[in-house]
Amino acid sequence: MERIRPLEWFLAEMIVLIVVWFLNDYIATYLSLVFGAICLAILVIALISEWIEPSKVPRSFFMTMALSVLATILASGIYLVINKGQLTWLQ
Repeated sequence: MERIRPLEWFLAEMIVLIVVWFLNDYIATYLSLVFGAICLAILVIALISEWIEPSKVPRSFFMTMALSVLATILASGIYLVINKGQLTWLQ
């Protein structure tokens, strides 16, 4: 069985997030905030623990976490650029 590479994970996450953004931007806003914050917190804690005591965690884990944070930011940015910076639930 072949592992999913970080780039494939990033593209799949981007597709799912952009679809959610266009279907319901209210849910997508909170989903992006929560998911991005959780991934960022896990990444920071993992990097700090790796700095204190090196382990055998593969580099792909750190890349996947970083790309997950980037995917939430890019998906929301793409939606806001296409939608001219407006969220429908704020109107």
